[in-house]
Amino acid sequence: MNTTDKLNVLDLKNPSIRTLHVSWIAFFITFVVWFNHAPLGAVISEAFNLTKPQWKALLIVNVALTIPSRVIVGMLVDKLGPRKTFSTLLIISGVLCALFASAQTYEQLAVTRFAMGFVGAGFVIGIRMVGEWFPARQVGLAEGIYGGWGNFGSAAAAMTLPTLATIFGGENGWRYSLYCTAAIAFLYGIFFYIVARDTPKGATYFKPKKSGGMEVSTRRDFYFLLIMTIPMYAALAVLAWKLISVGLLTQSTTNMIYVGLAALFVFQVSQIYRVNKTMLKEGGVPEMFRYKFKQVAILDLNYFVTFGSELAVVSMLPFFFMETFDLSPVTAGLLASGFAFMNLIARPAGGLISDKFGRRKSMMIFMVGLAVGYFTMSHIDGTWAIPLAVLATMCCSFFVQSGEGAVFAMVPLVQRRMTGQIAGMAGAYGNVGAVVFLTIFSFVDASTFFMIIAASSSIGFIATYFLEEPAGHTAEVMPDGSVELIEVS
Repeated sequence: MNTTDKLNVLDLKNPSIRTLHVSWIAFFITFVVWFNHAPLGAVISEAFNLTKPQWKALLIVNVALTIPSRVIVGMLVDKLGPRKTFSTLLIISGVLCALFASAQTYEQLAVTRFAMGFVGAGFVIGIRMVGEWFPARQVGLAEGIYGGWGNFGSAAAAMTLPTLATIFGGENGWRYSLYCTAAIAFLYGIFFYIVARDTPKGATYFKPKKSGGMEVSTRRDFYFLLIMTIPMYAALAVLAWKLISVGLLTQSTTNMIYVGLAALFVFQVSQIYRVNKTMLKEGGVPEMFRYKFKQVAILDLNYFVTFGSELAVVSMLPFFFMETFDLSPVTAGLLASGFAFMNLIARPAGGLISDKFGRRKSMMIFMVGLAVGYFTMSHIDGTWAIPLAVLATMCCSFFVQSGEGAVFAMVPLVQRRMTGQIAGMAGAYGNVGAVVFLTIFSFVDASTFFMIIAASSSIGFIATYFLEEPAGHTAEVMPDGSVELIEVS
């Protein structure tokens, strides 16, 4: 493991740095695949004669399945390790992307896009892997590089796929460009399995004592966890309700989905109880093994606002630029990519600032900047100079993605053996935010949409006031029963 204070991303002889690069590229590819439809929205809408509500419904279904899949993948990565989990996800992603590119009806588009929400769970896997390879004083920057450079995949898709579709030409040019991304994901999944390793040589990969639900430390945290689980199912219920309006679901089918979601919630509650049954009977776990679930809940809420708004804006921004400034799909995609382009520097900057100046203070500043940025974007209209509109989106994006970097600068420090689950829950809340914001967008104009996101940042600002930064060490039990202390500050 790298033990110096300086993180040199060009030091490819260092296995930690190599692991970081292999991981962010994997995440980058998942984001290219996950958002490869957004910059091709005009072409796909024309090919299938889609209405605006139908296209907006596709944007929503694209982020829906990611909510439960991030939680599930978080459990899998804690149990199986990042290497197996990420390689499998990439291979499956390639197959799903090829199916979407082959769709012949709107229903097939919707079903395959819904399934591709699974792709968005890839982010969680690398959070655990990077957390294993870097110490606490570097983990914020390392996670920021992983998340920021990986998130750039959505911008790369916006910048390249419309042009690639034009190069292929013809009415199926968009399909061929999507097939290319599918092939890349499939092949990189095989490559990742060959070259990646879960931990540095000689290090222990800590696993949860029980699988199926998140461990908590006190009775109070147990009930807090149950409350925080509800919004993930509520978001899926909202999605089902919304899809009635575009004819994808009937009322009777939606009612069945409601019943199914209720049953799944009851099942998850039972799993959480099973995992924490001993703790509840004994009134808590020993002090040295405790963590505060409040920290997880605050990170969830902050990611709801930051990443949730990013997903929503990335999904609608190309179309927004095209309509507002009467641009071609290629030009609009390039200009809109400025929002995601900031990931290259903003998310690593957020992690680095958190490492250096404190996670709580940094996050509160980012939330204020986010509010100002979205308020400014709410005033963009056709009278603006296009360069000024692009600059406004990029400035807003800096605070949004720095906030994301600050969230995941702390996630690996809460409880090592459950990093995947904590990252999965925070990531799921990001998608809950995306569903909520995109659902709101389906009812309002773009200006009101940006204004609502700006107002929502007050939630994250207030929550961060109660954030307690990890300090000292956390304790984990080794396979032989001995206790290892892990530095978290």
